[in-house]
Amino acid sequence: MPDELTTTLERPTVARPARPVQPHSPISFNARVRHGVRRPHNWFQLVRFGAVGATGYAVNLAVFAACVHLASIDYRVSAVLAWVVAVANNFWWNRHWTFGAKAAHPLGQGVRFFAVSLVVFGFTYGVLVGLVSGGMTKVLAQAIAIAAGTPLNFVGQKLWSFKL
Repeated sequence: MPDELTTTLERPTVARPARPVQPHSPISFNARVRHGVRRPHNWFQLVRFGAVGATGYAVNLAVFAACVHLASIDYRVSAVLAWVVAVANNFWWNRHWTFGAKAAHPLGQGVRFFAVSLVVFGFTYGVLVGLVSGGMTKVLAQAIAIAAGTPLNFVGQKLWSFKL
């Protein structure tokens, strides 16, 4: 066939504008979590967070038990007092050891840490009151309530308070 008789059905190429690159485009929470669990550094942080949490757990329970049994303070008020002491302990250790976030301003971190801790405390307080209302002893209920809030606390502190 002669070349004149053949037709090509090629589409003309049209230049499309490039997508604007957003250097800090937000990624979904699920994508952050999936990415995070693949990094060994995060697992080491989780272990350190657990060690700090264990000291905070012991401090919280000791203050709580002393308030309830030695000072005869209502368990709900004792939970608040124990939480304040444990939060101060945990903030210092998490800032300096777990997340190594000493370069950022401590006031900003402290406010975020306190906010996350307050949300977690609301959750644990509800668990505590529910367990005590169900007949459980106060110190055991406090121990279970704190343990129940630990995963929420880690995620909040890691992704917001000490975000580098």
